[in-house]
Amino acid sequence: MEAYDRFLAVVTLPSAAVRLDEAALCIAAVTDPPVDVDAYLGRLDALAATCPAPTLDALVTHLFRDQRFSGNRDDYYDPRNSMLHHVIDRRVGIPVSLSVVTMEVGRRLGVPLWGVGLPGHFLVRDKVDPSVFVDPFHGGRFLDEAGCRRLYRSLAGPDAPWNEAHLDPIDRPSIIARMLINLKAIYARRNDLDRLRQVMRLRLAVPGTPPGERDEFARLMAPTN
Repeated sequence: MEAYDRFLAVVTLPSAAVRLDEAALCIAAVTDPPVDVDAYLGRLDALAATCPAPTLDALVTHLFRDQRFSGNRDDYYDPRNSMLHHVIDRRVGIPVSLSVVTMEVGRRLGVPLWGVGLPGHFLVRDKVDPSVFVDPFHGGRFLDEAGCRRLYRSLAGPDAPWNEAHLDPIDRPSIIARMLINLKAIYARRNDLDRLRQVMRLRLAVPGTPPGERDEFARLMAPTN
């Protein structure tokens, strides 16, 4: 099955059944080929198999201390930070891609996590104890709600209004959409129209894409027709 068709098959499943790892690797296979999706799924299997215990504490220690996953602060807008195979290879990424690694290795271990789309950042939240958050970009540090508020205001400004809904879990298709929105912005900034069109095509396959983005895609495709 071609990468785009595989992506379509994954993202149109019921939300809870969407495999974040497979969808993210299909994005890479479409926009940054060649990528062996199944081989990198096996790499995530191996990360789970070498975690010493099926707990959140062990998962965070394993990924962010032992395996040295970290946020790329030197070149945040490098598109490789949003490509899951590069994140696995290089051990660096941005908040959402590192969160996908954390969630999907956790899923293999039976450590259930939600994704949280904090404005300007991305966190994971423990489903067993929802008062516990993890910040994968900053070394897997643990946060409570007060820590999340401080993080948010460090990004948005000290007087930025806080809304408790900032910490609500978002569904899996929305996480994939967020990865694509990041890539869309990067390729638009670089004027890389070929990859921008590929990203927009993937974006339109995700349920719930706003009609305005369909119009935008039509405009991007016009010169090729």
